[in-house]
Amino acid sequence: MSAVLEIADLTRVHGKGEAAVTALRGVTLTVTAGEMVAVMGPSGSGKSTLLTCAGGLDTPTSGTVTVEGTDLGSLSRKQLAALRRRSVGYIFQELNLIPALTAAENVSLPRELDGDGHREARALALVALEEVGIAELADRFPDDMSGGQQQRVAIARAIVGDRRLVLADEPTGALDTDTGEQVLRLLRARCDAGAAGVLVTHEARHAAWADRVVFLRDGLMVDETGPAATADSLLHGIRR
Repeated sequence: MSAVLEIADLTRVHGKGEAAVTALRGVTLTVTAGEMVAVMGPSGSGKSTLLTCAGGLDTPTSGTVTVEGTDLGSLSRKQLAALRRRSVGYIFQELNLIPALTAAENVSLPRELDGDGHREARALALVALEEVGIAELADRFPDDMSGGQQQRVAIARAIVGDRRLVLADEPTGALDTDTGEQVLRLLRARCDAGAAGVLVTHEARHAAWADRVVFLRDGLMVDETGPAATADSLLHGIRR
């Protein structure tokens, strides 16, 4: 399968001098089309920083991030924003839905910003909302939805159109067990349909949905395991 995301020798240092904090230290990772990779590790290990760099929301101190053959470091801010709108879907912990927009408007916004007409963008939004099972809520505002419904809107926004890379940062953190499992099933289906996915999670049972699991500790990739790993071995990998 072709590589969608290629991260090579990625280092990210926040701050300067004595206040400098190294979030990532020479991390290398490739994710191919149809593959979901889970990223696990203790708090402060660099998981969220890895996602923000992978999605072009943060800039590496050194190393490269390539999405579908394009080196993000070679792009202008305008070109980078365009690539994110077209190719990268990001599911934030905080969801970041716009309260004044309906579900359909939240989902269609990236497409309209990328130049699609209102009707075309709404049609794509309705397809995405149907895919996550809440098409009937298209004209409802976020404040009139449950937490699980809002999470589904956020996922629909992340997959609307032909998003080839889906990045999810603890997407089930605020959800009950059943709703969380439904969210993971949706992400798994999107990867099975040809997207590449990276899932940050603390839960071994959630990581079990992935094809591979990588472990970060103190900004370093310290281990990697395949799909046959049990939940106990996943947890052991984090605690070693």
